[in-house]
Amino acid sequence: MSNEEVLHSQTATGHVHDTDHDHNGHHHHHETFITKYVFSQDHKMIAKQFLITGMFWAVMGGLMSVLFRVQLAYPDESFPFLETLLGKWAKGGHISADAYYALVTTHGTVLVFFVLTAGLSGTFANFLIPLQIGARDMASPFLNMLSYWFFLAASVVMLSSVFVETGPFSGGWTAYPPLSALGSASPGSKTGMDLWLIAMALFVVSSLLGGLNYIATILNMRTKGMTMTRLPLTIWALFFTAVLGVLSFPVLLSGFILLIFDRNFGTSFYLSDIYVNGVGALPNEGGSAILYQHLFWFLGHPEVYIIILPAMGIVSEVMSTNARKPIFGYMAMVGSLFAIAVLAFLVWAHHMFVSGLNPFLGSFFVLLTLLIAVPSAIKVFNWLTTLWRGNIRFTPGMLYSIGFVSMFISGGLTGIYLGNSALDIHLHDTYFIVAHFHIVMGVAGIFGMYAGIYHWFPKMYGRYLNNTLAYIHFWITFVGAYLIFWPMHYEGLAGMPRRYYDYTNWESFKMFAGVNLFITVVALIVFAVQILFLFNFFYSIFKGRKVTSQNPWGSNTLEWTAPIRPGHGNWEGEIPEVHRWAYDYGKDGKDFIAQTTPVGAEEGKH
Repeated sequence: MSNEEVLHSQTATGHVHDTDHDHNGHHHHHETFITKYVFSQDHKMIAKQFLITGMFWAVMGGLMSVLFRVQLAYPDESFPFLETLLGKWAKGGHISADAYYALVTTHGTVLVFFVLTAGLSGTFANFLIPLQIGARDMASPFLNMLSYWFFLAASVVMLSSVFVETGPFSGGWTAYPPLSALGSASPGSKTGMDLWLIAMALFVVSSLLGGLNYIATILNMRTKGMTMTRLPLTIWALFFTAVLGVLSFPVLLSGFILLIFDRNFGTSFYLSDIYVNGVGALPNEGGSAILYQHLFWFLGHPEVYIIILPAMGIVSEVMSTNARKPIFGYMAMVGSLFAIAVLAFLVWAHHMFVSGLNPFLGSFFVLLTLLIAVPSAIKVFNWLTTLWRGNIRFTPGMLYSIGFVSMFISGGLTGIYLGNSALDIHLHDTYFIVAHFHIVMGVAGIFGMYAGIYHWFPKMYGRYLNNTLAYIHFWITFVGAYLIFWPMHYEGLAGMPRRYYDYTNWESFKMFAGVNLFITVVALIVFAVQILFLFNFFYSIFKGRKVTSQNPWGSNTLEWTAPIRPGHGNWEGEIPEVHRWAYDYGKDGKDFIAQTTPVGAEEGKH
């Protein structure tokens, strides 16, 4: 009997979920194009909506980075196509300073929030949670739909800020006052900043709606036998991510609301003793820009883990499946996720070591920052031990998972330097920060996202991606990421500051002209290969090789017991019952044992 037949028979003998009868009718409802693809309440379609919107923003953010890398590589050159593309922002084919800072700001904002938060969590939390815990859908499909539409509204408002006359916000993705609090501070602080705040407020609402839904679904809608200790690590990671978001995003929103008041209603939460263009002092008194930094980074550091935890969960699942081995140290992995979630709230001030923070207070944040490396190290050791002596299949998803671990180690090690308050004074706001931040969070998060796309694409669309294009995509992206960001560490150690428009006026930084040119050339190549991935993705949706096996990867988790192209409701009959954990690979002479397989009398229960 084939694996597909075995799993189908297991599904047929499963147990009825409490909410089965409420959802059986989904198979018979007539769905129009609008209800199926636009205002869908099916978690799988909403996941695809998040994914494709996130991919749009990834292209936009990547294109922005290419444009400002061109400026850094050729500060004295003119490119006529830039004027065609950017209009008055690149008169004579030369990007203006205002346009450069707007590009850097918008690039950071959309990559951190719209791609790595909404694109990653929104896609895989929506797609995997009901399928892997044995639920028909989310706890509230309607709120789930709203979470996407708030995200789309945020996307539309953010995109519209690029087209206003004064340009998008140009005060950095962290939006520190006073640049963000005073419309008269710069052209990029005018209407573009108001639109930025509106977009971010809509984004926070989207995240909160999604996060509350994910938590409710995981806690209340698990199928029979799916205890918390039998959950796949993807679900644990997405659960802690949702908890982090629900607790930290309201703090960011409160900071934005105070910023709106300072901008438009004459309050002084963040402003005091401000002079603009040498004219007399503004009437604002008593505010503190440092207050905003505390509010922003109280979200900002959990945000790092809101991005990286889903990637960790995806990598754990993909790695165990393709190493054909049980994940090493399951409870240690869950415990380390919990420890990271707790410590994420206790380290925010390490972003503020140069803000005048009391050095004695700073020492506590140094200790806690170094302490958070411990659960991260536990995860790395467990991934490496899972790989050790495994029967590894180097699928594209597996390659990206291994690439994720490589990036996480490389970027994490440089974080130890930055966590030291004395060293941070020299390295802060240099290219060392850019290198660390992009490797440990940006590239690693994107690699986790690619691992998930390559692994679950057959379940999403019923077709396979092209493997040859996938391998080309991986190797160029992997090597290119190191070639782009590793040299930046040396620029940062030499004191080269980030966010500068032109370095040619400093003799000490002219020596990096060749390095900047090299980084830009590699960035162009890496961006081009992402376009290759996009072609592979959209071509394969319609023309890719069709999936014929219900469980193509030989995986244990519940989503592979559903039909190849599951409808709204996921399982056609009863929802399967779970009898074991998700990682019984290579046990009792069997390649894998699905979670729905009853535990035999001779084997121990997990």
